[in-house]
Amino acid sequence: MPFRYFIKQLLLPPGILLLLLALAWWWRNSRPRLARLCFFVGLGGFWLMSLPVVVQWSARALEREPPLLLSDWATLAQRADAIVVLGSGRERGDLAWGADQPTGVGLERQRYAARLAKASGLPVLTSGGLHYGTPPSEARLMADSMLEDFGVNVRWQEGRSRTTWENARMSAEILLPQGIKRVVVVTQAWHMPRAVWSFQRSGFDVVPAPVGFLGQDNARPLGGWMPEFKAIWQSGQLMNEAVGLVGYWLFYR
Repeated sequence: MPFRYFIKQLLLPPGILLLLLALAWWWRNSRPRLARLCFFVGLGGFWLMSLPVVVQWSARALEREPPLLLSDWATLAQRADAIVVLGSGRERGDLAWGADQPTGVGLERQRYAARLAKASGLPVLTSGGLHYGTPPSEARLMADSMLEDFGVNVRWQEGRSRTTWENARMSAEILLPQGIKRVVVVTQAWHMPRAVWSFQRSGFDVVPAPVGFLGQDNARPLGGWMPEFKAIWQSGQLMNEAVGLVGYWLFYR
């Protein structure tokens, strides 16, 4: 797992852009033309990734599912039998808490799922496994946080999955034998197409509940043309998601 993660991070931006800049320095004397090409592609890639407007444009291509209407929250039980919240990693050994904690993205999903659960009365399943084999699972971290921070008791925990595909497959092992086929899936708006695709192929009827939209005008300075460090992280997430969509289409058909 760590080696696969290293290769993935190296081949996707910004890792590949750092590699190009390193090659530009390495070849600056022996292959000056190639070095200049690597330098301009690497630097230009970083500049594009740092622009909020590029994040906005890229996200619009991925955020295909519309948000749930507030007026529909109370009637979700007519369309679904459970809410599934997908994990998003963890913050390791947070000193303020003395233990691992859900990520900020995870908390955003949990908060939304908690609101939906309280409005609809639907039970909740959290889905997410171990990181490098270190307990507790993401599902357990989210379940604890949803109870302690949002007052929602999680009925099921799927604590073995490592990917979105496994989120769906292993959630199906828990829910389908209990006759639960209609699920509200809560995840980021840009991650929702891959999540819906995976859960549908695992036998579910899916009600998408996207959160954390990035494809909207977020009132950035100069219309989003001012570079921001946060945009680099967001661009990386969107690039990873785009590659994931293609990979799932190729390998899980």
